[in-house]
Amino acid sequence: MIPRTASLIGAPTDVGAADRGASMGPEALRVAGLAAALRGRELEVVDLGNLNGPGNPWQPPVEGYRHLPEVVRWNELVHEAVYGELQRSRLPILLGGDHCLGIGSISAVARHCREAGRKLRVLWLDAHADFNTSELSPSGNVHGMPVAVLCGFGPRPLTQIGGKTPAIEAAWVRQIGIRSVDDGERRFVHEQGLDVFDMRCVDEMGMRQTMEQALAGLDADTHLHVSFDVDFLDPEIAPGVGTQVPGGPTYREAQLCMEMIADTRRLASLDIVELNPAFDVHNRTAVLAVDLVESLFGKSTLVRRPVWRRPAQARTQTPARRSPDRPARTTVD
Repeated sequence: MIPRTASLIGAPTDVGAADRGASMGPEALRVAGLAAALRGRELEVVDLGNLNGPGNPWQPPVEGYRHLPEVVRWNELVHEAVYGELQRSRLPILLGGDHCLGIGSISAVARHCREAGRKLRVLWLDAHADFNTSELSPSGNVHGMPVAVLCGFGPRPLTQIGGKTPAIEAAWVRQIGIRSVDDGERRFVHEQGLDVFDMRCVDEMGMRQTMEQALAGLDADTHLHVSFDVDFLDPEIAPGVGTQVPGGPTYREAQLCMEMIADTRRLASLDIVELNPAFDVHNRTAVLAVDLVESLFGKSTLVRRPVWRRPAQARTQTPARRSPDRPARTTVD
């Protein structure tokens, strides 16, 4: 059972990103009514305001990393804030900010799970695998590296946040919606055995079957963390991101993804990152993100049983955008 008190933690920074503007994401989510939406899902909401970290110096990379000291400090702040709320038996919701902040957030969740003797599952909803290293990254932007850092590949000041290196194992992660992977990064993903449900997988199997596989094995002893990068969504419906990649999940596919996560009743922590109001239209993307978060916490058209399944004889493969002549895959090419 998920905690019934949610803590909003703003991290207004874009030090790990390629474009400025994600630092405005926390306020855009608040303006879009996130707190009221969560209260509508019968959650108590505590808004802790924004963390206060270093500014963005907007400098070129140094030894393969842009703004490493600033990235480290922001993630230390996020780690302590998220860990503190977990210790209070609350559900922390990180309002980013760019996705480099997932290092601090997920390392805190992993620390909490180690101490509580619980298993961890991370759902990484994103257009990008974020499994670069300084040797592989063409830009040095750390928002393209957080999963690799969490798995122990990166500079020591980042990999040691949380007190254990690696903070997580690649086997604990399920990536969904991936459609942009750098060449060297692709090889590294395969080498490490990261479980990736890319958009070809979604096209062939449909979102329902994709999510069934990604959620398989969850039990009452599993802490489920969702790291929701808003560029997971197709830019036609979510333009307010710095790194738009065409061909993402549609509105209905994204809603089904969130509803199936809600059905597990295992969600215990959440990141909402990479919302960039500088690229948005009338806060449209923030409003959509809030709508999806409502579904993540149980909003649906009809009242359903906790876990909905069609009878076995009625199950068919979802036809949307399916290519019947291609085998289903769960790894990037």
